[in-house]
Amino acid sequence: MKFHVLTLFPEIPRAFFESSIMAKAVGRGIIAYNLVNIRDFAFNKHKSCDDKPYGAVNDKHVPGMLMLPEPLALALESVGVFPKSTEAVPSPDSPPVDESSAREPVSRRRVVYVTPSGKPLTQELATELAREEELVFVCGRYEGIDQRIIDQYVDDEISIGDYVMSSGELAATVIIDTVYRLIDGVISSESLEDESFSDGFLEYPQYTRPEIFRGLAVPEVLLSGHHLNIRRWRLRKRIEKTLSVRPDLIDRARASSSLSKEAEKIIKELENGNGSDSQDRRKPEKG
Repeated sequence: MKFHVLTLFPEIPRAFFESSIMAKAVGRGIIAYNLVNIRDFAFNKHKSCDDKPYGAVNDKHVPGMLMLPEPLALALESVGVFPKSTEAVPSPDSPPVDESSAREPVSRRRVVYVTPSGKPLTQELATELAREEELVFVCGRYEGIDQRIIDQYVDDEISIGDYVMSSGELAATVIIDTVYRLIDGVISSESLEDESFSDGFLEYPQYTRPEIFRGLAVPEVLLSGHHLNIRRWRLRKRIEKTLSVRPDLIDRARASSSLSKEAEKIIKELENGNGSDSQDRRKPEKG
């Protein structure tokens, strides 16, 4: 998988690609990345990439600034992304395509623009994006980007939540982080099992050493070594957490008929107030 990130501040995503698990994946050749500085395609000596939006009324300017379309178009074309429509002709000033990331003309890279007005990022969408060979991310700033760039170059407008950020780079790295960990070889498949949203439920609580921490003990069932009881306990805890903070996920699973009989039984027990679990007892503090 190769990620192309178009940004005014390449130092922000660079830190992400050079750290932790991502850096290891890059070092092993599983992940590749290309940071494109949009300012390199600006025309004036100040490398300006923004201007005032149209729509002023009675000489009253529209608030904020908007990213200029031409530098963005040239940046996109530099990584081999061209307009969807033949009505939009690439600029004669378009730079040569990066040969290291070039593809056959029939194959178009998927372009993602991160924006609060996009469709919400979900685990399902992340899984879909992880199937791509390359992804191109457009990081907005200020009031966003010119709509003509969205219409002609962008395939997906994606939001990471119902809030507004000033940094498109941070939003892009959230999406990239969600996607790259699903690619074979980055994280073991066992680590991805039973994660939040993997089957409609949130993740169960986790515990590590010491067995007793400030009088609080690890649930006995996790120390038992009994595979079936541990599996049942984890499922129950996942359902408890989901009912508590994300009941909409339960409703969605029911609507799609994806709940197992065991899960339905636990849900009914919890909804009827039977939330106790003898396997969740705490040991007394050792003296």
